[in-house]
Amino acid sequence: MPRYDFLNKETGEIKEYSMSWKDLDEFKKNNPHLLQQINTPQIVGGHGDRVKTDAGFKEVLAKIGEGHPGSKLNQNKSIKDIKTKEVVKKHIALQNKK
Repeated sequence: MPRYDFLNKETGEIKEYSMSWKDLDEFKKNNPHLLQQINTPQIVGGHGDRVKTDAGFKEVLAKIGEGHPGSKLNQNKSIKDIKTKEVVKKHIALQNKK
């Protein structure tokens, strides 16, 4: 449930209230001595400048890569796959020259 900060005009005290967005307007009407204070949301998403990718997410990307062999997500290529692709490119280039 969202939290909202309100300044009490009479005492100068700031207090936090928890309520739904739907109830916020009615709360303001019933409490004219309170003034809503706008501040930045308190969101925690990670720390530092490098966030590690979750192992489960890496597994999902690997499965997507298996289903789409030509995509950039297909990072698990064997040497055989790489050499086969090089030979195919070579023969395509030879056929295009003729």
